[in-house]
Amino acid sequence: MKKTFTINISGTVFHIEDDAYEKLQDYLLKLKMYFGSDDEGKEVVADIENRIAELFSEKPVGENVVVTMEWVDEVIKVIGMPEDFGAAEDDEPVTATGKRKRRLYRDPGHRVLGGVCGGLGAYFNIDPVVLRIIFVVLFFINGIGFLAYIILWIAVPKAVNTAQRLEMRGQEVTITNIEKSIKDEVKEVQESVQRLKKSDTYAKGQHTATQVGDVAYNILKVLLKIVVIIIGVILIISGFFGLLGFISSMVVGHSLVADWPLVWSPDLQMYGFLGHFVTPGALTLGLAAIGFLAGIPLLAMLFIGTKLVFRYKSNNTAIILSMAGVWLISLITLVVLSVGQAGNFKDKTSLSTSQVIDCQSCQTLYLELGEDKWGDYSGTNWKIDRFKVVNADGEQILIGKPKLDIEKSSTGNFIVNVKKKSRGGSQSDARENIESITYNFSQKDSTLSFDPYFIIGGDGRWREQEVFITVKVPEGKAVYLSESLVKIIYDIENVSNTWDGDMIGKFWEMRPEGLVMKKEGN
Repeated sequence: MKKTFTINISGTVFHIEDDAYEKLQDYLLKLKMYFGSDDEGKEVVADIENRIAELFSEKPVGENVVVTMEWVDEVIKVIGMPEDFGAAEDDEPVTATGKRKRRLYRDPGHRVLGGVCGGLGAYFNIDPVVLRIIFVVLFFINGIGFLAYIILWIAVPKAVNTAQRLEMRGQEVTITNIEKSIKDEVKEVQESVQRLKKSDTYAKGQHTATQVGDVAYNILKVLLKIVVIIIGVILIISGFFGLLGFISSMVVGHSLVADWPLVWSPDLQMYGFLGHFVTPGALTLGLAAIGFLAGIPLLAMLFIGTKLVFRYKSNNTAIILSMAGVWLISLITLVVLSVGQAGNFKDKTSLSTSQVIDCQSCQTLYLELGEDKWGDYSGTNWKIDRFKVVNADGEQILIGKPKLDIEKSSTGNFIVNVKKKSRGGSQSDARENIESITYNFSQKDSTLSFDPYFIIGGDGRWREQEVFITVKVPEGKAVYLSESLVKIIYDIENVSNTWDGDMIGKFWEMRPEGLVMKKEGN
């Protein structure tokens, strides 16, 4: 019992015995090695494979029919071996092992319309011109020629490969004939090209094409120059006004982007703004680095724009390298300074103070927001973490909102606890930042007034300072939250889970379970 394989030859599937498969594979490999891997060689091998598939298909078919060694030997005998062709050079007549019947195809290589006359001429060995004349004559006889031509055009297949073109002429599809046919076709194409190149029409066409190309090149060259000048003008305008605006921002200290929301204020100077966050030495050096980072690209735009428009000579390499070097140094400087300033937020500490409210007879403590001492001063349009800057008598002051909470007292007294937090480069720096925080509240009888803001005084800078106010209420006593406190109350827990904004204007009693809203007078 022999093993079988399933193979695909030119789109047709065959079952083949293992020894036959090996011999067929060896045969095809020899053909590929003989004809080479160029396009002409690949076409020869493809046509031979088509012929092999056709010869196999002529054998009896069925589900259990397989290609045997005898079939492969017959195919090789019909087509021939490459070495057989090598001995038959010098255009000697090729002897076929068996004459094939002619097959009718349309000849695309000698066609005027559909190749019908060319195919008929090859089939009957008649000059196609004679057949064309016959069809033209028949056309004027009730249109018979036209109808016959259309029918043949539709019914007769086109010779698409070399094997079919050989069959169209009644020649045996062997290696020799396939290669000779392909070489003849290539030679015919080459001769046609040479005749075309030597013709007057080709010379005139080539001269016309050269003239058209020159005109198109000149037009394109002019358009390109115009585009370059336009780009140069745009770069000059952008670079000039960009530098003008940037210098104005740096020198005058006012931003040209004042209309950008939550970013800049027309009343806020850049140096003064950054001074609330960055130490003085780093601020000056950082602004210089920012100036180079923003100014050098604008200068480059201006330089490139003038070069494009006026086309003057300069040492472009030296200028570009110098600009790139300064810009890179500025970038490194700014990164180093930024990392250093980030270190100012490394540590965090807090400081708490408690004060017992002197009101032993008070059953209810009234809480309200004190007078806003900064309301008459102009403020800035930027806010960060409940902070803002006000301009007071020519001085910029950093102020922030505290957070008010209410908890149960562990004693029988009302107690106010003020907790201050801040960050710093070290614990000592953080404590110094806390000491720069100023916050006050006052008592008048049973009323406590809390300042709406705490102040970062002296040379203090923003280091995430916070002020937490906790009013501790004894069990059985109450507090009244003034409506003005809505600005500073912060997540006050209560039994009814009432939102902070709805707690104002009401009395709240401290009970074992927590704060409970009570009616006035109860």
